Formats: sequence, structure tokens, C-alpha cells
Amino acid sequence: MDLGEGLRKALAKLSGATIIDAKTIREFTKEMQKALISSDVDLNLVLKITNKIEEAALKQKIPQGLSPKNYITNMVYEELVSLMGETYEPQIKPKRILLAGIYGSGKTTSAAKLAKFYQDRGLGTGLICCDTSRPAAYEQLKTLAEQANVSFYGEKDGKDIASIVKNGLEALKQKKVIICDSGGRSAIDHNLIEELNLINKTFRPEEKILVLNADIGQVAGKQAEEFNRAIGITGVIVTKMDGSGRGGGALSAVSASQCKINFITTGEKLKDIEPYDSGKYIGRLLGIPDIELLIKTVNESLAESGIEKDSVDMEKLTFDTFYKQLKAMSKMGPMKSVMGMMGLVDLPKDAVETGEKKLKIYESIISSMTREEKNEEVQLSQSRIKRLAAGSGRTEKDVRSMISDFNRMRKLINTFKNDRNLKRNFKYAAQ
Repeated sequence: MDLGEGLRKALAKLSGATIIDAKTIREFTKEMQKALISSDVDLNLVLKITNKIEEAALKQKIPQGLSPKNYITNMVYEELVSLMGETYEPQIKPKRILLAGIYGSGKTTSAAKLAKFYQDRGLGTGLICCDTSRPAAYEQLKTLAEQANVSFYGEKDGKDIASIVKNGLEALKQKKVIICDSGGRSAIDHNLIEELNLINKTFRPEEKILVLNADIGQVAGKQAEEFNRAIGITGVIVTKMDGSGRGGGALSAVSASQCKINFITTGEKLKDIEPYDSGKYIGRLLGIPDIELLIKTVNESLAESGIEKDSVDMEKLTFDTFYKQLKAMSKMGPMKSVMGMMGLVDLPKDAVETGEKKLKIYESIISSMTREEKNEEVQLSQSRIKRLAAGSGRTEKDVRSMISDFNRMRKLINTFKNDRNLKRNFKYAAQ
């Protein structure tokens, strides 16, 4: 069970309680303690936060018009946001960034993700490979730089790190943001510190960022302290937050070490990096919809799919626009992540997997349609259903299932058009 699931299950028990008394509150905080400890959050921090919630819930009077469950959920939200550290707002301006970290932290991939992040915001970006010890480090960063569409400098067989930095700065002098990917070790040691100090002296970075893997949990705090003493880090990137059950432990430990979390990475794609927002992170854990992120992801997926936003006419849904939506959804990442943005975090695993399979099936069926069938609101007769099944290699049942989902989508859009509050929220998020 991950942290979010544990917290939501604990809160769900409050919903089922007819009376929320001292016994109910204590049972809830015990469940919350289990969820936090299983995510490798420090025991002292867990006791501190749960004792504070228990004391406040028992002593404070619930405001009129607010349900006990919502009142306690808000309290849990605020305390966890405080536990997980401050929100970071990156400055979009010219800078030099040095990345440091041990082997397995995801440093090289993070360098490319960070480069794409600034490149996408209008700052020409370049990467310098200063990892001269790990085999294939040069090839890996060069390939990632090409995928991110950013400039790259490295010397394949070079060993003089100071020379590589100087030559890299000269080659990338027209770039607004230059990121240096340093070498790693299996642990922080004297040689690594010497190497980082040499790069630091030659490169003169405005930001020195440590890359940590979320899987290490509480150890992240100790690593942050060690690197901070060695080179004076200005921030931290926590990687693999999408698949680690110990992410909460890593974030809370880094925050407790007085080091600032700058970014988290949430997937394998180069776009899967975001400035750290503790409020949004805790909101996702508790199942609170993130409309702003959903809109941003939709727009990026449309662009990646080569689909103009204006071409997806939501006023007149046809199989063609339905197909374009499916195509964009397939670019948005795993269905579980998409559902999480909508606050639907506890869907059964088989339901999520079924949804992903349906996307592929429906795309193949619509690809088999004629232009008229795609663009006109024609009735799909039995003979057409049979032909589409044969043409797509699917069953007639699959085709009817697609038609059924298409009609449900049409009803949902009509509901959306008539719901002023929902439209206003989406309009605000999209700005």
C-alpha cells in the first residue's frame, strides 16, 4: 500500500463513522501513523504530526456548516504540506546549473529533463557532460539531449574535467541556461568531492542541485546533508516519485534536513518533471483533483500528437474528434496518472487496465472508418458494424462498446456545456 492509499483509507473510515468522538479520532491517527511509517517517514515526525492533529481535533470546535470529515481532512492536508516542505518557483532567467548525485539517482536523465523544462520556457539550453568515469555516460547524455532538442557538449574520451568545462562553456556561450552533468560514485567520497569542487570552481554555477532517488526514503535527508556540507547545494531534485512507495519519506527527510526541494520527476518521459509544489503533491495523495495539471497535460499531449486545439470541436462531437481525444489521451501517460489528476485515484487496477486496452481497440476501429463515418453524425448500421469489426480485426462487441462510450462522451460534453461553474474552472486553469 502506498502513502496516498493509506491516507485515503484512514480518512474513509471517518466518512463511515456515525459519531466522531475521541475513540474514532485516535483510531484514525493510528491508521495515519501506519501509512506514514510504511512510506518511511521518520517516526518522530510521524508522532509529532499525528499528536498535533489528534489534539486539535479533540479540543477545537468544528466550524458550523463543515462536516467533521472535511474539517479533519483539511487539518491533515495542512499538516502534511508543512511536513513535506516549501513550494518552489523556478526563476526563468539565464543561469548555470551543476547537477550532483551518486550512481542510480537518475542524475543524467534529470539533466535532460531539466534542460527541456527551461528550453520549453524560451531559454536556449545546453548540456555539458562531465561524467568521465561511467561507461557510456557520454552517449547517454548526447542521445537524451537530441531527444530534448537542446544543445550538447562532451568529449567522448576526455579525462581533463576542467578542460571539458572550459571548452563546453565556449561552445555553448550563446545559450541562456547551461547544465553540467557531473560524474557519480556508489557513495559520496573524497574523490567525488574533489571532482565536484573542481567543476564548481571552473563552471561557477548559480545553482548546485543534488539529485536523489525517492526509493532511498529517509536516507535522502542524510545524503542531502552530506552533499550540502561538501559543496553547498542550493536545491534537490527527487526522482522516480511515480513508482516509489517511499517518496513521502524522501521528501519529508529532505525538508527536515533544511534543504530545499526544487523539482520532482514523475515518469520516464522527458516532460515528466515539475517544480515541487507540496500542496499539489499532498492533494494528489488525498485524491483532490488537479485541474490545472490536467489542462496542461492535455494541451501538451495535443501538441505532441500534432493536433491543433481548435480542430477538436467540442461543440460537435464526431468519431473523428473522439479519435483525436483518444490519440491525445494515449500521449498523456499511464491511465492511472490521468485518473489521479481528476481525483479518481482509487479505481480498481483491472478497471484502469481495461481503460488502457479500450483506447487501443477504439483507435483501430475508428481508423477503419470512412471519411463520412468519421466526420458526419451517421447511424452505424449492423452491416457497418460488421464491416468495421472485420476491417479493424476486432469483434462486433468491441464496435458496439465503442459506440456506447462515444454516446456517453456526448452526454458528458452536453453536461459540461450546461455547467457554468465547471466551465469557469476549466477556463481559469487553461489560462
